[in-house]
Amino acid sequence: VQLQASGGGLVQAGGSLRLSCTTSGFTFSRHYMAWFRQAPGREREFVAAINWSGSGTVYADSVKGRFTISRDNAKNSVYLQLNSLKPEDTAVYYCAAGLAYGTRQSNEYKYWGQGTQVTVSS
Repeated sequence: VQLQASGGGLVQAGGSLRLSCTTSGFTFSRHYMAWFRQAPGREREFVAAINWSGSGTVYADSVKGRFTISRDNAKNSVYLQLNSLKPEDTAVYYCAAGLAYGTRQSNEYKYWGQGTQVTVSS
């Protein structure tokens, strides 16, 4: 099983990034996908989740209206569009795959990617 996150970088406040997570080794279309993030000295926190078909999404209150999660089952990939970025969005962002839709608990997710760094300057 592999989950490869990419697309992170350094951006100014108000800017945008698009994160991608390409996967292999499991039945992507039968797994719910999510993004989490972890800032230095803080616990990993839920960001967004998406159901099998992409018709259902869940967001943390802190990112609602600014971030958009999407998936392409043909490409075994999940994406996170980050708009209107703030310095407090600075973190390592992780993609995860699980069998329980919308859960915000990291221990409910079975597979994890290695993370991609997002840094937002003020």
